[in-house]
Amino acid sequence: MRDISTSKIKDSWKETWNSPRKRLRIIIGTFIMIIVVFILPVFFGYIEKRKGVLLDDWVLDQIPPHNVSVLIFSIIWGMILFALIRAIYNPSIYITYCWSLIFVVIARFICITLVPLDPPAGLIPLTDPLTGIFYGHAVITKDLFFSGHTAILTLIVLCLKRKTDKLIGSLAVILVAFLLLVQHIHYTIDILAAPVIVYAIYHATIHFLYKTKSKRKPQAKVVNMPQEDVLSKVYSERK
Repeated sequence: MRDISTSKIKDSWKETWNSPRKRLRIIIGTFIMIIVVFILPVFFGYIEKRKGVLLDDWVLDQIPPHNVSVLIFSIIWGMILFALIRAIYNPSIYITYCWSLIFVVIARFICITLVPLDPPAGLIPLTDPLTGIFYGHAVITKDLFFSGHTAILTLIVLCLKRKTDKLIGSLAVILVAFLLLVQHIHYTIDILAAPVIVYAIYHATIHFLYKTKSKRKPQAKVVNMPQEDVLSKVYSERK
């Protein structure tokens, strides 16, 4: 059974790697993501130094803050591992997720820059040693609009292929969104906006990666040609 699974994985990746277009997408996408990892600490260091706006959030006012960091990151890293396993068997999942994530990160850079916010009242900082790599091991509180945690999970749901997987991922999105409010990490608008923006970016990325240009058929020359002959030629070409 294990030999069959291993063979399936090898065949899938061999087929993908033998395609020049897919191979190029994997190489370039991975390279860009590595660059992004080094840019993130610099960007987050910048936004922490600037002043932002404190929003009134009725939903957060109704929820007493509690530290649920362990549960939040258990779900997030569990879903990332789950998606990684699926991507091992289906390389297209990795390609789509990698490129979509690049555009999501760019969108977050733009949104966070244009919408400077101060952290919600009662915020309890998230603590996770793995995520600390991307934040430069600093406490980041102004990484707000739109929610990166919600965005990552939403993107996983969109990239997964099986209905059951999507259902599991959707439940994870809902649960983490609620827990982020419990810990007052984000404003409600940060969380509600994330799935909408990610959905649009995902479909734009799909169009960017997989659009195919239809081959145009040569048009019939109509100069000095009787109308009956033109119609006959067009009809024969369509057949």
